[in-house]
Amino acid sequence: MNTLIAVAIAPVGVGEELSKHVAQVVKIIRESGLPNKTYSMFTEIEGDWDAVMAVVKKATFVLAEKGIRTEVVLKADIRPGFSNMMEGKIDRLEEVIEDKPQPKPVEEKPLSVEDRIRATLGRVGKR
Repeated sequence: MNTLIAVAIAPVGVGEELSKHVAQVVKIIRESGLPNKTYSMFTEIEGDWDAVMAVVKKATFVLAEKGIRTEVVLKADIRPGFSNMMEGKIDRLEEVIEDKPQPKPVEEKPLSVEDRIRATLGRVGKR
């Protein structure tokens, strides 16, 4: 299921300047191949729930595995049937600000029961 998350992963207790640690986190996210954007306080990542959460885990543990206390703040938007939420939300917002007619959001084709079973079995097989 398509998921858009905003995540802040930051070290705690390593001094005032955090950029070298945060850079390691952002590098993991960017190398994931999932759509992402980094801002001053959060990085947004979009994709399948399991894929996004796997990236969050990997990015978190890049610091934690070095013995660095790590804080994670995460906000998730799960909107069944929709994709490209990272761009689409902003496009719709700008259109409202500019008082333009809003196009209908891109809707994904719902998965069939068979496809949902295949996806579930695929995830179980990866464990």
